[in-house]
Amino acid sequence: MKKRIYSVLVNNQAGVLCKVAGLFWRRCFNIDSLAVGETDNPEISNMIIVSSGDERTLEQIEKQLNKKLDVIKVRTFKEQDAVSRELMLLKVHYNRNNRKDIIENCQLMGAQVIDMNESLMTIQMCDTPERVQIFLNTMRTIRIVEITRTGMLSMAKCSEG
Repeated sequence: MKKRIYSVLVNNQAGVLCKVAGLFWRRCFNIDSLAVGETDNPEISNMIIVSSGDERTLEQIEKQLNKKLDVIKVRTFKEQDAVSRELMLLKVHYNRNNRKDIIENCQLMGAQVIDMNESLMTIQMCDTPERVQIFLNTMRTIRIVEITRTGMLSMAKCSEG
């Protein structure tokens, strides 16, 4: 299965996300990741949708997105043609025996402790989805209380020219 990233500019109106998600639901397309936010123009939002499937399915997704009335523009790119980041917030229990290891692991992977009390620590990491997953896997030996992830944000790489 291949993955494709869709950067979809849409009118920033109530119900647009529901319409786009409904398109995926009705056609049984998979959404691996979805992130939505305003652009520099408050009337336009950008949806970053990551989906996977065979080549025919991925082409069909693009065609169907382009048919939606609230869609202004659809750009697609492959993972290797994009700069991608994901934000993860991770809350863990710590004690004096593992505190140093957690902090060293954060420093090694580029994560930061952003909040803590006497037994809980909240860690923030913003990196490629692969590195976020590697960091999360290394933290599985510690008691994880809560995880929240944004999903992948992507932008086409700057072309040389």
